[in-house]
Amino acid sequence: MRIVTVVGARPNFMKAAPLEQEFKKHDDVEHLIIHTGQHYDKGMSDVFFDQLGLPEPTRHLGVGSGGHGEMTGKIMIAFEQVCLELAPDLVVVVGDVNSTIAASLVARKLFIPVAHVEAGLRSFDETMPEEHNRRLTDHLSNLLLVSEPAGMENLKREGIDMSRAHLVGDIMLETLQMFLPYIESRKRWTELGLEKGSYALVTLHRPSNVDYPETLGEVIELLKIIPYPVIFPIHPRTVGRLEQFGMKGDIESLPNLELIPPEPYIDFLSLMQAAKVVLSDSGSVQSEASFFSLPCLICRENTERPIYLEHGTSALVGRDTQKVAHYLDLIRKGSYQSSSALVKQLADGVAAKSVRIMVDYLKNRQGAA
Repeated sequence: MRIVTVVGARPNFMKAAPLEQEFKKHDDVEHLIIHTGQHYDKGMSDVFFDQLGLPEPTRHLGVGSGGHGEMTGKIMIAFEQVCLELAPDLVVVVGDVNSTIAASLVARKLFIPVAHVEAGLRSFDETMPEEHNRRLTDHLSNLLLVSEPAGMENLKREGIDMSRAHLVGDIMLETLQMFLPYIESRKRWTELGLEKGSYALVTLHRPSNVDYPETLGEVIELLKIIPYPVIFPIHPRTVGRLEQFGMKGDIESLPNLELIPPEPYIDFLSLMQAAKVVLSDSGSVQSEASFFSLPCLICRENTERPIYLEHGTSALVGRDTQKVAHYLDLIRKGSYQSSSALVKQLADGVAAKSVRIMVDYLKNRQGAA
């Protein structure tokens, strides 16, 4: 059985790593990785493959950045050729980036079944491109591998045939658990001259926060009120917008802020584990911070991962300085409520369950043929 997993941006790589390890245990499976190159930067791509132990991609499509339509179209054209050449029995897509929906569309039009890892997530925010990618991919996919209970409810509400849906847990957390010994021994913060639990870690890159001078200005105002040293591994997209709007000097002048390049996976999680608080607009950071029982202030008005609001450490703050100040005060007093007990259960055996479902599906399909 030839199974192709499509990755395009760094969150995809982390989700592919435990799948790769699990596929290796099946002698009757040939697992190949296709990298669309949707996001490509040495510090954000190659080093992740190295740290996660992922093999060299069978194909690197080199699509690069661009508008949503342009990028999706380029991926579809290139990936169709890959499918015609490799004739996979199953295409695995992960997450909600443009590569996810593009590969799903191509595969289904070629009558190749699709498995969607991290299915069912919904923010209910139509302004987020990821929301459209999630919904469309779920309706196209033959197998839906769901990360949290709310995802099953979302699929049921949308009229999905629930025989396709399987609650398996959050694969991001399994990746974290898999690399935890390396993360704990890394102690990246010491190289920045920091004490454990003394600093804030910031990641911000979503269009709603950085694509407009007004919103980016509000983000800078948020950074001003954080009463700790701030470490900000800054995304190339955010750097580009700061330069475009003439605001790079504004952020560089903040006395407690240190801008650093994007961190490799293990280095970034080492910084997170030792932080006092995280301020982010990332979905995966919500999962990871909750695993570490670390307060995570989400610079968004919604989240596709409600379990981390209910049982983890996350709080929605948008770009509201009063909300941020309120939670920072709770953190300072030691009264910020958080628990990772239920969250850690979502990390148990996710890849093994997912791969078994995929393999059984293909065997049943071959038997029926």
